[in-house]
Amino acid sequence: MARDIIETASAPAAIGPYSQAVKVDGWVFCSGQIPVNPETGAIEEGIEAQAERCLKNLSAVLEAAGGTLADAVKVTVFLKDMNQFAAMNEVYGRFFPEVPPARACVEVARLPKDVLVEIELVARVG
Repeated sequence: MARDIIETASAPAAIGPYSQAVKVDGWVFCSGQIPVNPETGAIEEGIEAQAERCLKNLSAVLEAAGGTLADAVKVTVFLKDMNQFAAMNEVYGRFFPEVPPARACVEVARLPKDVLVEIELVARVG
């Protein structure tokens, strides 16, 4: 079983001992992305902008793996405040307009860099 480590400068670099994604037999396991702009290192403000940046970062990682968000089969959203679900969900829907993947969304006590949202996903490409 070959494991390919996926890395791209179009998404934030890993800030610990993990990979942006690992590809195995066409499956792409993307690490959680937080709303860090890969060009500036700045963190977006507000739940809408943060959700959008997370999904743009995941899109860049999937592109580096040879896929797109349309290849996503399972997404997990981690929210700091479930009261922001509707706003996050509106942004999320724009990135998955047709045949959305399976998804879980959970509220968590704290996220890296105290962001409002982190999103991870699994995709099947090829």
